[in-house]
Amino acid sequence: MPDNKESTNKDNTKENKQYFFDNPKNTKWVMNIFYACCVLVVVLDFVINRHVYHSWENLPLFYPLYGFVGCVVLVVIARWMRTFLMRSEDYYDDDDLDNNNIENNDENTQLAANNQTENKKVGDHNVDA
Repeated sequence: MPDNKESTNKDNTKENKQYFFDNPKNTKWVMNIFYACCVLVVVLDFVINRHVYHSWENLPLFYPLYGFVGCVVLVVIARWMRTFLMRSEDYYDDDDLDNNNIENNDENTQLAANNQTENKKVGDHNVDA
């Protein structure tokens, strides 16, 4: 029989396990790498010769600005769509319907079980997907 001290030590090690991003130094290190990559991409935008099809692609920082504006437009459209797609918090929690549905579900379950036993044939492998 295991010792209680051993089992509590195992539980404590699971609870006290520190992950990579729990340490603020690691988080800062990863963010600094991210910022360095961003600066590198902006610098490479001036160095690398691009084969452009439209004149506005020659503008400095066109692609970073295009991406940023695209993300802002996406957020604005999502906030606008939220006004007519959003439902109340208790949208599915109508108490009057819950009681009726429980009774109907029990009846439907019994009917379906009876139909399955009556319609069962030997070798019938049809499966509803």
